[in-house]
Amino acid sequence: MSTKHLLALLNSHVEGDEEQFLSIALQVAAQEARQGRTEDADKLKRLVQKARDQQRTGRPAGGQTLVPLARPRGELQGLVESAYPKGTLASMVLSDDVRGRLARLVRQQQERAALRDHGQTPTTHMLLVGPPGTGKTMTASALAGELHLPLFTVRLEALFSRFFGETAGKLRLLFDQVAQTRGVYLLDEFDAIGARRGDPNDVGEIRRVLNSVLAFMEEPNSTDSLVLAATNHVEILDEALARRFDEVIEYGLPDPAAALGIIERRLGKFKLAARSWESIGPALDGLSQAELGRAADAVVKDAILEGAAKISPDALRQALQNRQTLKGKFRRQIGR
Repeated sequence: MSTKHLLALLNSHVEGDEEQFLSIALQVAAQEARQGRTEDADKLKRLVQKARDQQRTGRPAGGQTLVPLARPRGELQGLVESAYPKGTLASMVLSDDVRGRLARLVRQQQERAALRDHGQTPTTHMLLVGPPGTGKTMTASALAGELHLPLFTVRLEALFSRFFGETAGKLRLLFDQVAQTRGVYLLDEFDAIGARRGDPNDVGEIRRVLNSVLAFMEEPNSTDSLVLAATNHVEILDEALARRFDEVIEYGLPDPAAALGIIERRLGKFKLAARSWESIGPALDGLSQAELGRAADAVVKDAILEGAAKISPDALRQALQNRQTLKGKFRRQIGR
């Protein structure tokens, strides 16, 4: 393969243009055939045909959902960030209710053909509500990993333009991508565009954005993309918008048993003596999953740098107390 072909292949991969990638592969096959390497040429052609067959069916030979070489392009580059998570729901500490509902969603997506055969459609629009740090964003990543799909995180602040009318156009680009490229789409801080119509503080542009979103929610989801909207302030969402979600899942702060589970999992191989856990309990109260994880990470990093094999209970309590203090300062700032 020539350097020219190699550069073209890499460029098409970076640009997310899978069809161009496959076309260049066929050019390489033709070159191999001209040079007498017919066996290699035939292998390349068969692989390209297999890839195109998978594009048409949406499923590779092994049964897992195909992950496309998809990257936002054009104006979407500043609006959508893409990733290919590998984590799953098993890596999360969730309540039985939330875990069960998410597992049901995954099954519906995996067996969507069977649902359609009976005139039903899988869940594709879900609203995640709850305090910051309780697992909403991590859920989007875990669902993408479970379904072997790309995760597209929408930067809502990039939607708004100082020029009236541009926001609706950007939304249309986003909705077109949802229809054309199957993936998990996370609209974080959704209250930024989903606030109630008629609020005294809103402006005409916000109302137009909300109306565009309402119209989008009514469109058929031809790709079965999963659209997740996350908010910390469900109380300010427009009721008409909230009703259009297939599912609403509420996240809360972990109970004591779940909090201990989060800490223990994040400590990994750095164990804490069993008798020390009881003294840790009071320092866990009121902390979110994210705050617990950061406290555990802090003491693990110190243990690694100090060459310690175990975690000091005092160090863990102090790290948790630091998170409590920081949280208290934010509360006081908000209350002013």
